[in-house]
Amino acid sequence: MKVYETELTVRYCETDQMGIVHHSRYYPWFEVGRTEFFASGGIRYGEMEKQGLMLPLVETHCRYIVPAHYEDVVIIRTSIKELTPVKIRFQYDVVRKNDSVLLAHGETLLAFTNSNFKPINLKKYNPMLWDYVCSMQ
Repeated sequence: MKVYETELTVRYCETDQMGIVHHSRYYPWFEVGRTEFFASGGIRYGEMEKQGLMLPLVETHCRYIVPAHYEDVVIIRTSIKELTPVKIRFQYDVVRKNDSVLLAHGETLLAFTNSNFKPINLKKYNPMLWDYVCSMQ
C-alpha cells in the first residue's frame, strides 16, 4: 500500500483560544494530503478535471484522539483504503512529527463523476487514468 506523507505546521488561525487545533481544520488537511497524494504520482486534480473527471466528496469521518497545538509539526499520512470503478476511499493518519503520536484518524469517500456530476465507471470512462489510480494503491 502506498502511503504519502504531507508535513504541515499548525498555524495560529487553525487553533481555538486554548491553542488547540479546531476540529474543522482536519478536513482541509485531508484535502491537502489527498491532493499531494495524487501529485506525488504525477497527476494533479486540475489535470483530471480537464479530462472531464470530477471527484465530489460523498462522505467524511474523523476520529480525534489527541489534540494538536499551535506550532506543532504534523504529518498527514494518506493512502487508498478502497478503490472501485465508481468510488475511491482514502484514509488519513495525522501524527505529530516530534514523537509520532497519532492525533487523528479519518476517511473520505469520493465518487468518480463526469463534469456534469453524473456518476461514471472510471475503468470504462478513462482506462488509462483507471490504471494509473490502481497503480497508486
